[in-house]
Amino acid sequence: MSTRDWLLDDSPATLTQANLGRAWRMSTALLRNPLAVAGLLIVLLLLATALFAPWIAPESPVGQNLQARLLPPSAEHWMGTDELGRDIFSRVVYGSRITLLIVALVAVISAPLGLIIGAVAGYFGGWVDRILMGVTDIFLSLPKLILALAFVAALGPGIENAIIAIAITAWPAYARIARAETLTFRNSEYIQAVRLVGGSHARIIFRHVLPLCTSSMIVRVTLDMAGIILTAAGLGFLGLGAQPPLPEWGAMISRGRTFILDQWWVATMPGFAIILVSLGFCFLGDGLRDVLDPKQGGGK
Repeated sequence: MSTRDWLLDDSPATLTQANLGRAWRMSTALLRNPLAVAGLLIVLLLLATALFAPWIAPESPVGQNLQARLLPPSAEHWMGTDELGRDIFSRVVYGSRITLLIVALVAVISAPLGLIIGAVAGYFGGWVDRILMGVTDIFLSLPKLILALAFVAALGPGIENAIIAIAITAWPAYARIARAETLTFRNSEYIQAVRLVGGSHARIIFRHVLPLCTSSMIVRVTLDMAGIILTAAGLGFLGLGAQPPLPEWGAMISRGRTFILDQWWVATMPGFAIILVSLGFCFLGDGLRDVLDPKQGGGK
């Protein structure tokens, strides 16, 4: 029996074989989607750029050279230079680290928080559900960027406070998804059996309910990456995100708007980076949704 036949066996002998077979089916289904593959390549390019930034960037992202200020794109400066003579390509490369840091920390903070709140609300129902979903609806009723601006204004400008503010505005969507998933199986025979053998509420939620919500959460988090990047760029554009001289893409666009008519590359190059990375996460999220959604049949 070949490895492929072993992975695709309809009657797996072990749990490991079943999990590996499901992973094989999901990966092959994902690779059949050209947009998902393009998104995956863009995300991998972002990771590689952030990891190898010191070797990719030809110059320091903060080093100034006033004699080379506002030079157009050329062989020496692929994306030109800004008003302080800093190489824009080097700043965009190092800015990928800041973007990846923001995206990763927001996802790590907001996704588990929303997942737990939604699962608790859906599992217990009643007044617990009404209170938690009431708070969630309050957050959902306000635009994310406006709410993030309010929190950053209260906490003060800076990349750490921007991450906290974005995370606070991002968790309600995850809570809604987790609640909806929990409502579909909280009274199922599987959960009832765990209760009958003496499983506590905490054990049921953390060991049995949360894992069943994971696939939907992964898809939503991936799709939300683009929104997180745009929100972070918006805060940076307004001077409330990463502070100079950090090469944050939104702040670079803000500084370049003064020269947008004559020296277009100062604001355009980081803007292209934001668009490219956002599209990459959107394409990858759409592909994962098709694979992980059981209604699509791609993950079976």
